Amino acid sequence: MSHADADWIALSDPDLSPLELDAAKAVLHAPRLSAGPVVEAFENAFARWVGRGHAVAVASGTIGTWLALRALGIQPWDEVIAPAYSWHQVAHAIPLAGATPVFADIDYWSGTLSPTKAAARITTDTRAILAGNANGHPAAWKALRGLAATYQLPLIEDCTESIGSRYAGRPCGSFGDVAVFDFSQPSALCCGEGGMLVTDNDALATELRYLRSRRPEDRGSVSVGARVPLQGGMSELTAALGLTQLGRIDALLARRKQVEAWYHDEMQSFEGIKPPYVAEDVDEVHWMLYVVHLGKRFTASARQQMVEDLASCGIEAAAYCHPLHQQFHYQQLGARRGQLPDTERIGDRALALPLHAHLDAGQVKFIVKTLKDSSVNVGAGAAIY
Repeated sequence: MSHADADWIALSDPDLSPLELDAAKAVLHAPRLSAGPVVEAFENAFARWVGRGHAVAVASGTIGTWLALRALGIQPWDEVIAPAYSWHQVAHAIPLAGATPVFADIDYWSGTLSPTKAAARITTDTRAILAGNANGHPAAWKALRGLAATYQLPLIEDCTESIGSRYAGRPCGSFGDVAVFDFSQPSALCCGEGGMLVTDNDALATELRYLRSRRPEDRGSVSVGARVPLQGGMSELTAALGLTQLGRIDALLARRKQVEAWYHDEMQSFEGIKPPYVAEDVDEVHWMLYVVHLGKRFTASARQQMVEDLASCGIEAAAYCHPLHQQFHYQQLGARRGQLPDTERIGDRALALPLHAHLDAGQVKFIVKTLKDSSVNVGAGAAIY
C-alpha cells in the first residue's frame, strides 16, 4: 500500500489548524523571513511556558545540542556521558563537537539514563552529562542533578521527545543547566524542523546567541574570533508555526491523551502486555509515540517482520530505537554490542506505533488487532511482554 493512500495510517501527522495557515501567510507578507520579531516572540513565549529565564531558537535539536556543548566549553576529546537509546539521536552532537561520547546504560523500566550506571562511566576526562526523557518519560532528574553536582559537571537535558511531560511538579526542560527541544516530526509541537534551547544562566544564553549565527550588524566586520558562529538559527516561518502551536498546546496534548486512552483500553485484551510505565516523582507523561515493548521471545528481526506486516495492512510502525553503540560510527570510537545490556534488551524489541490527534477509536482498535495477528504470524504467540 502506498504511503500516499488515503487509508494509510501514518506514524505521525501534525495537528495543524487555520490558525497556523494564517500565521504563515502573515510572515510571508512581512519584510523579514529570518532573525525577525516572530522568532523573538516565540522565544519569549516558550521561555515563559517552560519557566526558564531564556530561550534561544535554533535550526534543530541536534544543532542546539552542539551549540550547547560549545557554549559550555566542551573541547575535542573531552568525554560526555550519554545514553545510546532514543528516537532523536541528539547524542550525534557530541562527535560533531569533536568530543567523545561515553555511553552509559539505561534504567530498564523508564528507558532513561540510569544515574548509577552513568556514575560508573565518569572519568577525569568527563566534562558533561547529556540525559534525555525517552519517548516522553522524564529521566530521574533528582538523582542526575545530584550526580552532576557531585562531579561539578554541566547537565544537558534532552527534551526532544517530551513536550508537556512533568516531573516533581515541574515541566521537562526545567532540570538541565541547558535543555534542548526539537520541533520536527513526531513532536506534538511540530513546525517541520527547528528547536529551542532554554536556560536560566544569563552568560550561557548570551554565548548561545553569539554562537547561533553571525548577526546582520556584524557582517561589516573583517574579524572573526576563535568562537566562530554557526548559521543555525530559526526562520520566521518556522517560528510562526511554533508560536501558534504553543498557543494551542493544551488542546494539542489533550487530543493525544484521548488517543493514548483508546490504546490503553485495547491493550487490556492483549495477553502479556505491560501498561506504559510511569516512575515515582513523574507527574505526567506525554508520549511522543505509542511504544510497545515486545517480550524476550521476540528478536530484532521478528520486530522488523511485524513492521512489515503492519505496513502491508496500511499501518506505519517503526523500531523506536537503533542503539547508537551498535552503529558503525560509534563502533569506530570503541563502542560494542554487549556493553549496554538493558539498552540492547529494550532497543531490539521497542516498536513504535502511530500516535497523533487524527487517529480515531476505530483506527486504534484496528492497529492493535493487526499487531496481535502479526505477533502470532511471527511465531511468538499472543503474549508480547
